[in-house]
Amino acid sequence: MIRRRKQGLLIVISAPSGCGKTTIVNRLVERNPNLHRSVSVTTREPRRGEHHGVDYWFVSESEFLKRKREGDFLEWARVFDHYYGTPLRATREALAAGRDVILAIDIQGARKIRKLLKALYVFIMPPSRVELEKRLRARKSDSKREIEKRLDQARTEMECAKDYDYIVTNRHLEESIDALETIVSEAHLRRPLRTRVRRRGAEVSQK
Repeated sequence: MIRRRKQGLLIVISAPSGCGKTTIVNRLVERNPNLHRSVSVTTREPRRGEHHGVDYWFVSESEFLKRKREGDFLEWARVFDHYYGTPLRATREALAAGRDVILAIDIQGARKIRKLLKALYVFIMPPSRVELEKRLRARKSDSKREIEKRLDQARTEMECAKDYDYIVTNRHLEESIDALETIVSEAHLRRPLRTRVRRRGAEVSQK
């Protein structure tokens, strides 16, 4: 169980598309009731199994741009021709209430937040490009062209992993969740992990 403190901890999680970021975050929140998962706003269409208000807030582009002009977002970015944004008010309220807030966002959003707030930054890495491609194809939600675009983007994103506090290589889901839970707990204690931790299904590297 992740320890609680008076002021909530902001946790920023980034990963290439298909790395299991959303699944890892959702499972971690299920384990820890003090964790608040920020639900991002997006203009893209829901994928199979996604639900409005649970996985994302799905809105039109005009609605998104209106909210952006009104300052409703902590950060926002345009990724693969769609907008994504983190609601500002809900994030502030959860942190002020002493709850940890976890943001599953892309590297553009992480860069913007780094300029504004102190946070714990964790990058989820795929075991290999081959495995990443396999996972993207298994989703059956993207065209061949879209998958190639995501793989090209993944190369750029993985080069930015060095800017994060920790890198978790997601080989097996449960081990990766355990690793992330340990990272957050240690952050509350202000005690850094060893430089590298190897487990059966996850490898954690610290910057």
